[in-house]
Amino acid sequence: MPEITIRQLASGEARTCAGMMATSEPWLTLGRTFDECLDLLIDPTREVYVAEEGGAVRGFIVINMRCGPFTGYIQTICVAPETRGGGVGSRLVAFAEGRIFRDSPNVFLCVSSFNPRARALYERLGYETIGEIRDLIVRGHSEMLMRKSIAPMREFRKT
Repeated sequence: MPEITIRQLASGEARTCAGMMATSEPWLTLGRTFDECLDLLIDPTREVYVAEEGGAVRGFIVINMRCGPFTGYIQTICVAPETRGGGVGSRLVAFAEGRIFRDSPNVFLCVSSFNPRARALYERLGYETIGEIRDLIVRGHSEMLMRKSIAPMREFRKT
């Protein structure tokens, strides 16, 4: 089986990733269009990394390092539906944590209330729910703000 590698999004891959996102959950329930997904992926203020296996994109992660007190926010994690449950999401999160923990003691993310598999994954990876934001994106659903920390901000030193 080919090894999964994680690297920056290459030019020309944004449309593939936007299609993966716009045609799968949770983005279908959240009402995200292809164009909205594409805009996120080409936003120069975001860092986008893809998980590649055998020349095929299996998933990607979007990191926002400019969120004020929420610096180190994982904005999006998307794994191809046929690849879910195979460890790609865990690999992407571990990669993002390595990137974020160089510059910040905290990693933040939100998970939709209707996405219990993702929430269970984040809890297994050491994230704790620190708040619920009701009706943030769509009425009737909440976003659960989660955090993983290696130190209080006052004690943290960049590596």
